Amino acid sequence: MTTMLEPLRRIAAYAVCTDSVDRVLLVRASERSGTPGTWSLPGGAVDHGEDPQHTVVRETATETGLSVAVAGLHDVLADMRALPERGITIHTDRLLYRVSVRGGSLTDRVDRPTDLARWFTLDEARQLPLRSFTARALGLPAASADIVPDEPPEFPSFYAVPNPDGLHRAQRFAAYAVVTDPDGRVLLTRVSDGYPGAGCWHLPGGGTDYGEQPGAALIRELVEETGQTGRLVELLGVASHRDAASLGPEGYPIDWHGVRAFYRVVVDQPAPPTVGDVGGSTCEARWFARDELGALPTDRLTEVTAEAVQAARLT
Repeated sequence: MTTMLEPLRRIAAYAVCTDSVDRVLLVRASERSGTPGTWSLPGGAVDHGEDPQHTVVRETATETGLSVAVAGLHDVLADMRALPERGITIHTDRLLYRVSVRGGSLTDRVDRPTDLARWFTLDEARQLPLRSFTARALGLPAASADIVPDEPPEFPSFYAVPNPDGLHRAQRFAAYAVVTDPDGRVLLTRVSDGYPGAGCWHLPGGGTDYGEQPGAALIRELVEETGQTGRLVELLGVASHRDAASLGPEGYPIDWHGVRAFYRVVVDQPAPPTVGDVGGSTCEARWFARDELGALPTDRLTEVTAEAVQAARLT
């Protein structure tokens, strides 16, 4: 019964890398992995405080012997898989980056979670036992042998773990939206007192639930925080931010690392904003005209909001 397995979450980053003849770079899982014999994109877990772009460069070099440069964001997705032999079920938020090779040579590995790295045409890759996220990234049919949990377990989107030094540590994945309406107004939310960034204007959104895709989580959060129904238009980017001693409603310092995907969302039929989650991290929601948004001082915006608004070219 997968409901008896211990739930875990992690954030990981992967390389979508092609060569001059459009072959794709893949790595094979060894007997030391949870899915031996399967092939996937190179990559792995994002270390605490690490920028995911650094993760994908580091992991690709480790698994393949190649040095790569990040060219851009390809996709963001999530999946669950159960590993009964280990007594765990894992939700992974996967950040997929387009990369190009700077140098190095393919290297096989011994006694590691991946043991081979090879170039394949898409027709050749189609015949391989691919991990489901890899098949999706390559636009190929998924034929994964992964065991999917019977149902998502209860697991908080924000989970702080005590470290031996006494300081708690938390890594959290979230999805946020740059929301506009037909008149070009932008929807922002204000952070409640007692939360990091209190009083600042923030993007609608928040932490994703266990087993939840980021896009679905974002549309849910938009309704809960502002009362608006929106549609996803495009993925804008990913932001990574670490606060080594964040203070929130927990009342004690947390070494906090947030990884946030932000999207462009359109509300076709805007309504007066209403905050449904009363007493939570959002105390107000408001539509801003473009000139009003441009007039807001930078210290009135959260870091991810300023970055996302710039990426969306709204100011």
